[in-house]
Amino acid sequence: MSDPHPARSVLKSRLRRRGIYLLPNLFTTAALFAGFYAIVQAMNGNFEHSAIAIFVALVLDGLDGRVARLTHTQSEFGAEYDSMSDMVSFGVAPALIVYVWALQDLNKWGWIAAFIYCACAALRLARFNTNVAVTDKRFFQGLPSPAAAALIAGLVWVMLDFQINGTDIKWLVLIVTLFAGLTMVSNLPYYSGKEINLRRRVPFFVILLLGLFFFVLIPSHPPLVLFCLFMLYALSGYFIKFWRFVKRRKNSGIPNP
Repeated sequence: MSDPHPARSVLKSRLRRRGIYLLPNLFTTAALFAGFYAIVQAMNGNFEHSAIAIFVALVLDGLDGRVARLTHTQSEFGAEYDSMSDMVSFGVAPALIVYVWALQDLNKWGWIAAFIYCACAALRLARFNTNVAVTDKRFFQGLPSPAAAALIAGLVWVMLDFQINGTDIKWLVLIVTLFAGLTMVSNLPYYSGKEINLRRRVPFFVILLLGLFFFVLIPSHPPLVLFCLFMLYALSGYFIKFWRFVKRRKNSGIPNP
């Protein structure tokens, strides 16, 4: 008996033979594991390990895309898998960490703030996936979820480093959590860095500054430096928006010749 839908059979056969690229998805899986590990450590009360795991996930998340582009192994599967991994590592994990560390003493306000952050991360990722072909590549629309997660993890890490309990600053933590979450779904522009060409020649002092930053400044006090770095990045969108507003107002006031 012949197949009444031969085209459908051919499509199913092709889908069965289609595999996935191993190398970039290994980095994505490692980032997903780092997010899962952060949740487990938070449940066990090891919040410093949780915070560090979020930063590890951030590094791995930045590598999987670059590896895919360098090896020409981009795929729709990889893009979707990366998005799901980001939701765990930069959406669910930071929300649970900050709730267990500081916000649970606020009862319903604590879990509401944590959920708002988690929901904003999901909305941010969904918007990014649907607007990826139409947005300006030089800027992100809203605070990227990895940066928001790094801000939360940096806050936890730096406070632990100064031996400050989360419950002692629970209202500050709630404000920072809401700030990070709501900024993710804003329309503020954030520099993406995608136009940086690593193969291009640069002045010597650029290499010197990068070396000082990565090998001197960060190792000197990682929690404080990383928290300040991502806080400045989170605020940069507001500064860029304000600068564009002032510039637009200034240009609109100039009479045409």
